[in-house]
Amino acid sequence: MLTPDFLISTIAALTGPDGMIYAAGLAGVLLVVIALPFVTHKRAEPMDRIKRERKGERPALEAADTSLSRHGQRNEHLAKYAQYLDPQNEEEMSRTRTMLMRAGYPHKDAVRKLTAAQFLLGLGLLAAGTVYALFVTGENTPAFQKVLMAILPGCVGYYAPRYWLQKRVAKRQSEIQDGFPDALDLLLVCVEAGQSLDQSIIRVASEIEPSYPALSGEFFTVAQEVKAGKDKPDVLRSMADRCDIKDITSFVTVLIQSANFGTSIAEALRVYAAEMRDKRVMRAEEKANVLPTKLTVGTMMFCVPPLLIILIGPSLHGIAESLSGNAGF
Repeated sequence: MLTPDFLISTIAALTGPDGMIYAAGLAGVLLVVIALPFVTHKRAEPMDRIKRERKGERPALEAADTSLSRHGQRNEHLAKYAQYLDPQNEEEMSRTRTMLMRAGYPHKDAVRKLTAAQFLLGLGLLAAGTVYALFVTGENTPAFQKVLMAILPGCVGYYAPRYWLQKRVAKRQSEIQDGFPDALDLLLVCVEAGQSLDQSIIRVASEIEPSYPALSGEFFTVAQEVKAGKDKPDVLRSMADRCDIKDITSFVTVLIQSANFGTSIAEALRVYAAEMRDKRVMRAEEKANVLPTKLTVGTMMFCVPPLLIILIGPSLHGIAESLSGNAGF
């Protein structure tokens, strides 16, 4: 079996008596390499955006054009294996593409990359599990356990990208939902200031980009599609479908109905923005009310056992010593 003593002896046999020092150094370098992208990644600050605008740099919409065009580039290496990577079922293809768009990956090759990641991780971990089951486990290990050790990592590797994608969708939806009330307030201010709805969407997208990049990207996408000549109701419905959030869907319905019936968009936005602020306060109160219940579990698990040991431990120790003394007597 793979034990710490076995690993230490193997490293010492391969690299000498100082092998653990080399292994520790290699592990430290590996951790630094893994943490480097997180350290170097810097979110855009509002003051930096204001400084760029004062210097006369290109506006945010032109920058969005570059990011959207980058998503349009094809991967020629994956195109060679398109018949193996693209789902043959149109319904499954549409469902996967919709999930990727909701996760923030509108690239045309996103489905192929997801399928390739599933196959590579699945086959790689299957090979690693097979090597472990054949060469590391003992001879007395049952055959069923060896088969399970070989197949289980492959299944985990195959379904891990899908699981990560679902978590990514939930995180992005939460970010959009948190920033939507603020975006509505900014949109209302822009519309009441005399700007058109299209100009207001572009301005709101550029203003909220440092704080809520996912929601800003959705607004930029709407502006690009309207600029390309698509029908505005269809563009707004596409946004609601990509976000898959009830607040966004209701917002799109309000805008479409306001345009159809000829009512004031500013008045509709004012009423809906107030409702969104109330809903955000209600969500915060709900989380605050649930918090004591969640803390109770942690308190029972981590506070009560040490407290019982401190209070009852000395008494139990004294009783045990008295009993042992009486038995010796």
